[in-house]
Amino acid sequence: MTKIGGVCDSRFSALQEALKDNLASGEDLGASIVVTLDGAPVVDIWGGWSDATHTTEWGRDTITNVWSCTKTVTALAALVLVDRGLLDVYAPVARYWPEFAANGKGDVEVRHLLSHTSGVSGWDKPFTVEDMFDLAESTKQLAAQAPWWKPGTMSGYHALNYGHLIGEVIRRIDGRTLGRFVAEEIAGPLGADFHIGLKPPEFGRVSNVVPPPPLPIDLASLDPESVIVKTFTGPGPDASAAWTPEWRQAENGAAGGHGNARSLARIQSVVACGGEIDGVRLLSPDTIALIFEEQSNGVDLALGQPIRFGIGYGLPTPVSVPFVPEGRICFWGGWGGSQVVIDTERRMTVTYVMNRMGPGLLGSDRSAQYVSAAFAAVG
Repeated sequence: MTKIGGVCDSRFSALQEALKDNLASGEDLGASIVVTLDGAPVVDIWGGWSDATHTTEWGRDTITNVWSCTKTVTALAALVLVDRGLLDVYAPVARYWPEFAANGKGDVEVRHLLSHTSGVSGWDKPFTVEDMFDLAESTKQLAAQAPWWKPGTMSGYHALNYGHLIGEVIRRIDGRTLGRFVAEEIAGPLGADFHIGLKPPEFGRVSNVVPPPPLPIDLASLDPESVIVKTFTGPGPDASAAWTPEWRQAENGAAGGHGNARSLARIQSVVACGGEIDGVRLLSPDTIALIFEEQSNGVDLALGQPIRFGIGYGLPTPVSVPFVPEGRICFWGGWGGSQVVIDTERRMTVTYVMNRMGPGLLGSDRSAQYVSAAFAAVG
């Protein structure tokens, strides 16, 4: 019998059964799911195995690499500075990071970084995963590059450099690195077990991801100068990189965050609940409104699918992400299927974090199943 830990309000029994069925079938190996309403968890469940050999159970405090769900925390960090009057999303990036103006990027605005429309969606080759770990050199290279398309006109998903770009803006304003800022200003005050730059004493709690099938993109058949090829070869994605100490410790605000569904839900409940939970205020309603200012709406140059971006988060896009309902909702997911959905009208968050990665870039069949079940439960 599949054992599920945690608590689940009876309204969400179908969600709990879906997780139980997927763990029993092996679709999920180990996973956690959380639903919060008004900042309080009504679902906080977990189960399965932390490792592919089924020797260690996925526990209450198991964490894993959440890939691009990290971007939602990075975006929130930038919005915290906006709320404090220290960052203007409509200002040029070069106001805060002068070197970024090089090679025709003087008019790129902060909102373009946050909405994947800056024209800088990866690194010019040659560039490796290991090169990302040197923040000083890798951000210097991004500042020197020319944009790959006209900034502000279209989105091109900033798959692996999102945190380098936004993190450098944060560092120039605040003096702290992204990982330290998140720890001291977001995760710490909220009591959230989320890390951008994981310390070695925490490694024992990490469940290594199980890599997915190959990306559904035949890059070799495409124009090597296309944005999609340059983004996903500069550097190329390799899920096994997340197993290494170097990856875990790197402050990669695009794809290297470690946490679980509980910590992601705790953090993003701030957005769902008007900027404050349990006496911790990070944002004002006016700052939250920026998230819903549409910045792009069309086929993304890197993802090859239609997507809408606001400032820092994706917005409902029924064609590509049908399981995210329309409304004043924002979301994003991680490679392999991890998911964050934030509903500001219901004051609700839904988060899913797992170790067995599924195919696709904008969610998996499992994330769609769980998010749909959560919304069905609340009507």
